[in-house]
Amino acid sequence: MQTPDVRYEVSPPVSTGELDALFEASWDAHIPRGFAGILARSIAYVCAYRGDALVGFVHAAWDGGVHAFVLDVTVTPEERHRGVGLELVWLLVVACRERGIVWMHVDFEAPLAPFYERAGFRRTAAGIMRLDT
Repeated sequence: MQTPDVRYEVSPPVSTGELDALFEASWDAHIPRGFAGILARSIAYVCAYRGDALVGFVHAAWDGGVHAFVLDVTVTPEERHRGVGLELVWLLVVACRERGIVWMHVDFEAPLAPFYERAGFRRTAAGIMRLDT
């Protein structure tokens, strides 16, 4: 479902400043970070633009083999619930498949399950451990 007037690009040149501005507009507790390393370790990422403004982003980290992990699905509040996030994830999946990825993983909180199920994911049991506490 393409959103009118929103353009999607796979792994385009994008600056840390653009990404920090998107994350600051989208998340209450965003702390600016260097995205260069994140992009360098991503097998693919997708940006959504309305005009020249970055309004959405997602990327996939990978294990160097056949597994990739969906991370940082971010859409500005003004563009939410219009299909932008879903399109970002679908395009990321296609890009990863084209790069030889066989298994796409995603971790999410329970309220986001319907979103990821619409994107084609199925629920599985997974574990997580926080290391900075």
